[in-house]
Amino acid sequence: MILLVGGEKGGSGKSCLAQNIGVFFAKEKNASVLIADCDPQRTTSDWIQARNNDPKLATINCIQLYGKIRNDLLSLNEHYDYVIVDCGGQDNLALRASMSVADHVLIPMRPKRRDIKTAPHMEDMLSTCKMVNPKMIASFVITQCPSLPNQAPRIMEAKEVCASFGINVLESITYARNIYDDSEEKGTSVFETEPDGKAADEIRSIATEMMSIKQELSYEFS
Repeated sequence: MILLVGGEKGGSGKSCLAQNIGVFFAKEKNASVLIADCDPQRTTSDWIQARNNDPKLATINCIQLYGKIRNDLLSLNEHYDYVIVDCGGQDNLALRASMSVADHVLIPMRPKRRDIKTAPHMEDMLSTCKMVNPKMIASFVITQCPSLPNQAPRIMEAKEVCASFGINVLESITYARNIYDDSEEKGTSVFETEPDGKAADEIRSIATEMMSIKQELSYEFS
C-alpha cells in the first residue's frame, strides 16, 4: 500500500502524522514500512537519524525522493507492506507524482481558515490525478485541534467545509499535544513515549479508520 500524507498548506503536521502512522504499522501490525521523505526540510529524515540511535525502537526505513518519483514508489511498493510518502506543504512535482500511484491520500488540515482555503485547490488536484489513478482514495483529517470545549464548533465547521468538496473527512482527529513534538525530537513516536496515552489513541484511530474505508471500498467494487 502506498499512503501519501500531503497537502498544499505547511504546518499542518504532515511529517508528524506520517511518522506516527508508520510506527503504528511497524509496531502494532508487524508490517515492513518505508517512509519516502519528499520534503526539502528533511524533517522525517532527521527523525529517522535520531531514531537509529536506539536499536530497541521498531524499524522504520527511510529514503529521500524528489521530482518525478512515480516509478520509484511503484518499485518500493513491491518490497514493503507500506510505503508512506511525506510531502512538503506545496503543490510540486513529487506531490502530483505520488498522487498518481497512491492507494490513499491523507490530507491534514488544521481547523483554521488559512488551511481550509487550500481545500478547493486540493480537490482540483485530486480530480486531475484520479483520471490516471482511479483506485485512489482521498481523505481530509483535521489536525492540531484546540482541546477547549468551546472550540468544538470550529472543528465541526472545518469538517463540514472539507466535506462540501465531495472528499471523505475522517471522524478521527488529533489535538494539539506537546507529546507529538517531544517524541519527534527524540526520534520516537507517541506509541513508544506513551503507548496507552491519548495521542497514541488518536493515531491508532486515524490509521484504523483509514484502513476500514479502503476495505469497504474494495468490498463494494469486488
